Amino acid sequence: MDIYNEISTNKRNSFLLISLFFAVIILLGFIFGYIFFDPYLGLFFAFFISLIFTLVSYYSGDKMILAMTGAKEARKPEHTYLINTVEGLSIAAGLPTPRIYVINDSAINAFASGRSPEHSIVAVTSGAIGRLNREELEGVIAHEISHIKNYDVRFMMLVATLVGITVLISDMLLRSFFWSRGDRENKANTFIIVIGLVLAILTPIIVQLIKFAISRKREFLADASGALLTRYPPGLASALKKIRDDKEPVVEVANRATAHLFIENPLRHFKKHTSNIFSTHPEINERIRRLESM
Repeated sequence: MDIYNEISTNKRNSFLLISLFFAVIILLGFIFGYIFFDPYLGLFFAFFISLIFTLVSYYSGDKMILAMTGAKEARKPEHTYLINTVEGLSIAAGLPTPRIYVINDSAINAFASGRSPEHSIVAVTSGAIGRLNREELEGVIAHEISHIKNYDVRFMMLVATLVGITVLISDMLLRSFFWSRGDRENKANTFIIVIGLVLAILTPIIVQLIKFAISRKREFLADASGALLTRYPPGLASALKKIRDDKEPVVEVANRATAHLFIENPLRHFKKHTSNIFSTHPEINERIRRLESM
């Protein structure tokens, strides 16, 4: 598959997956309202919570991520080469230069965040700066610039927000069954109650799986877009090989909330025996294979 087909396929699959989120939220809101007050009020309630969550994430997400990772702004002359590389690739991509940060960690990794290209950041670990050669570092940064250009950072922020909303509504629905059992039975038939209970229990699991699937699709897309930007797929492929073989794969400041942002799972050392469907990233050897076939 060529680079353009890779990009087109992953964009289409990602939007199909995220549409499932909206369907789940609508269904949860409708059932919640049907059982406890009014189905249309339930839909409004789900929309209102979605709006609040999204606004907070949209305007404060990058600041919270920087605080969690302890990233420090890159400055010349210490990080001259890194800054010049990011600036050059941003120009090539037709984007404003993102703010550039360095995470003091020996592991090889990087991430991008921000609500738009004008309000974006790129963060790279000191291990990546010190242990990758020029082509490899360019490949990694091109991958992150591609996340920004493809609006992946905004897209994944929306996904994370929708996950939080569905989990919150599911939890409220489940708890409400135990708080007002008598009133509930007067307002809804047994079949609807059973459906509501099943959704309340299964939805958090389902939406997490959808989130992981979307995250994996966006990584494939950024790999293909980054290779298109540098015109040199072997650079990123070689960087991924070094990340795969790294003796210190864990980024100490990473956690489950930020793991999906990194170019490769910064917590993968703790998930060696976990099924790929629960992974935030595609299998790294498959990513390398795709890059080498371009």
